Amino acid sequence: MRRHEEQQFRDFAAREAGSLRRTAYLLCGDWHLAEDLMQTALIKVYRSWPRLDRHGELQPFVRRVLLRTWLDEKRKPWRRSEQSFSAVPEVVDPAAGPEDVADRMHLRGLVHGALLRLPPRQRATVVLRFFDDLSIADTAVALGCSEGNVKSQTARGLSALRGHLGRYRSAPALSGPRALSRLS
Repeated sequence: MRRHEEQQFRDFAAREAGSLRRTAYLLCGDWHLAEDLMQTALIKVYRSWPRLDRHGELQPFVRRVLLRTWLDEKRKPWRRSEQSFSAVPEVVDPAAGPEDVADRMHLRGLVHGALLRLPPRQRATVVLRFFDDLSIADTAVALGCSEGNVKSQTARGLSALRGHLGRYRSAPALSGPRALSRLS
């Protein structure tokens, strides 16, 4: 790889690593595994970097690599029975009172726990649509499926989330297209 291409990749990786790690965490529920998934995805992108068309948008390609890396990891036999339920880190709003922060942390924990119970494709669709704020078309490109599939997986995923969260009195109402993104 040429020196300027390597520098372009380094700049790209530095700029996108945080977002990729967050998406990986939302998919797998474990910060350590999310770090591994992000690094593996970036290694795969690095190997393809000289052949990539960087004039277009790289995000769909990188998301697809990350999603496939995560799905491959889920297929490994020793991962099938593993479940991680760690708390989502809180970014504290200085204007918020202690009750507001505690309530938001509790709601995030409930939503994240319910999110981890979704099947992989539904979870990936919900994360990409509502946490990464992708359109239906962009989500379809990232997942390598049709827009109709994205719509049905999203509907099923949100329905399952409502079911999981319905058991809790303090669970957030998941109505409207931006309900989940307000929690992130």
